Amino acid sequence: MASRDIHSNIDAIRGTAPIAVGTTGTGQTGIIVDTAGYEGVEFIIGYGAITATNAVFTPVIKSGSVTGTLASVADANLLGTESGAGIAAGTRTAGTNSSVFKRIGYIGADRYVQCNVSSTVTAAVPVSVVAILGHPRNAPVAT
Repeated sequence: MASRDIHSNIDAIRGTAPIAVGTTGTGQTGIIVDTAGYEGVEFIIGYGAITATNAVFTPVIKSGSVTGTLASVADANLLGTESGAGIAAGTRTAGTNSSVFKRIGYIGADRYVQCNVSSTVTAAVPVSVVAILGHPRNAPVAT
């Protein structure tokens, strides 16, 4: 039987400070994550209660070999889509398009990655991003 231990094979990094997107404009710039020592990144995006039916939230994954020149990631280097990890306009249902977690993976070769989240409204909706670093070159990962 394969090991059920993922604890020793991942690391979690804050991708954004938890904040109500909309109270600071319509976007949130993610923290640049250094993937040195890891082969993959999964961004977990948590959306709080959204009531505005016209609210659209869009994550944009960026990457680069240096921190000063990050560019949008090609779809071929993503697992899932940015639109699939976002929130579309429409009637709100908790667990589907309000009060929900979504995810998108990065499998490209760049060392630095970032997940930004933008919104079409200035309503105060809590959003947070966690970057899960996986497939470490050296395991177990220190906690």
